[in-house]
Amino acid sequence: MGMEQELSKDMYEVSEEESEKIGSVKIADDVVAMIAALAATEVEGVAALSGNMTNELLSRVGVKNAARGTRVEVIQKKVKVDLAIMIEYGFNIPATCQRVQTKVKNAVENMTGLEVTDVNIRIAGINVSKDR
Repeated sequence: MGMEQELSKDMYEVSEEESEKIGSVKIADDVVAMIAALAATEVEGVAALSGNMTNELLSRVGVKNAARGTRVEVIQKKVKVDLAIMIEYGFNIPATCQRVQTKVKNAVENMTGLEVTDVNIRIAGINVSKDR
């Protein structure tokens, strides 16, 4: 059984130029989803991912379920990200979504070396604070 056969469909291999290759690096799709989810929740105006906790709470309890509300598809080192987010009331939705798209694209590309082709966002709801 060769190394190529051991790659599961939810993992992909990242490699630099073959001449400098020392070994292989495999990253699970869930890791890419977690990077995207955490990047999205760092944008001002994003209350949370749909069905997810806020970023402050995640930092206290861990990031095991951070990627809930996030789906990624990795095909030939190209990534498509789908996010469902909650927006804080009063924030401009198109501008906030554009900031989320940029932040997610940069985070995933910088941390994985993959090319992000799509960051699709679905607004799952509006978060209205209790003092309103």
